[in-house]
Amino acid sequence: MDILILAGGIPGPDDPLYPATQGNPKALIDVAGKPMVQCVLDAVSGANHTDHVVLVGLEENGSLHCEKPLHFIPDQVNLLDNVLTGIQKIQEIHPQAEHALVLGGDLPAITSQMVDWRIESMEGSHCDVEFTAIERTVMESRFPGSNRSYVKLKDVEVCGGDVHGMRLSLAGKRDLWERLIDARKNIFKQAALIGFDTLFLLVTRSMTLKRAESLVSKRLGIVGKATLSPYAEMGMDVDKPFQLEIMRRDLSSNGEVD
Repeated sequence: MDILILAGGIPGPDDPLYPATQGNPKALIDVAGKPMVQCVLDAVSGANHTDHVVLVGLEENGSLHCEKPLHFIPDQVNLLDNVLTGIQKIQEIHPQAEHALVLGGDLPAITSQMVDWRIESMEGSHCDVEFTAIERTVMESRFPGSNRSYVKLKDVEVCGGDVHGMRLSLAGKRDLWERLIDARKNIFKQAALIGFDTLFLLVTRSMTLKRAESLVSKRLGIVGKATLSPYAEMGMDVDKPFQLEIMRRDLSSNGEVD
């Protein structure tokens, strides 16, 4: 399966990660001796089920490498255009491909085994989007103090991962992408997007994960599936300085320093 890695974004002076970046791309922050995005590339390199890799957000400069064919696309300024441009590149490489795996470029703890597990879990899928979720107990057992945001459902408490499967034909639904990205950090826009009835069920913890999957899919007009990952690393992206320090300590203690 082809891989899309989203590595765009340069933190500004008001961003908490600016002291670690100093005007450079977030994906190039050093964690235990290598850029974060190189950790992701290493995981993709060693996976058995990965083909071409499209890296969006960084210029090719010879410092990043991958054992699989690697295609660089410069930052397209915003997340939406990064996603759509990356999908279009995969469609250009493999016109018959139906799905791709999308990863954040700031998942330094992900491994080849995890990438293969996620691709295998999608085998034969007829879904438009394969969401990854991690149970709170799994995340906090692996990364205590990571301070992720959780959704409390009737049967489980989860946070979102940053590794998802996607049907490539969704690239043509720009209006859907615009609504999703516009609402991702605004609770009122999220409520309008998924419906206040669905939001009420979430708030009152009256909905199971399966029911949430069905209702949100229907509201958005897609076929979606939520898969619980046994790997907390799939949701341990680096957004804050303390999360960066957690990753540096974790990877250094696991012998990841070159």
